[in-house]
Amino acid sequence: MEETQTIQQMCAAFGVTPRTLRFYESKELLSPKREGTRRLFTRRDSARLKLILRGKRFGFSLEEIRQLLDMYDIGDEQATQIQETYRIACARLEQMERQRDELTEAIDELKAQLDWGRQLLNEKTDVTD
Repeated sequence: MEETQTIQQMCAAFGVTPRTLRFYESKELLSPKREGTRRLFTRRDSARLKLILRGKRFGFSLEEIRQLLDMYDIGDEQATQIQETYRIACARLEQMERQRDELTEAIDELKAQLDWGRQLLNEKTDVTD
């Protein structure tokens, strides 16, 4: 018999809420077995959840994650899945680096404005003292 986990066990193992697991199930990213009203998650579900959470952390959309997960079943020993994951990850990295550069520029501009403001305040304080 295949080893399964309850929703509570999955939540504890991955630090997610039952609502999160049900949401991923509703989006057909996870497909736990059912025993009456109980959800029983398989090792496959655990592996998929790990990939879902990693993908979310890296900023992949749920649709991108779904497409990548669906490629697992193509039957080419995951070659297509790995290739597409690599392509999407490279694009995401470029996007994140652009965002970082834009954020660094904005931080530098804000620091310059704060320096200007501090200098102006010091001048005003010196005049009134």
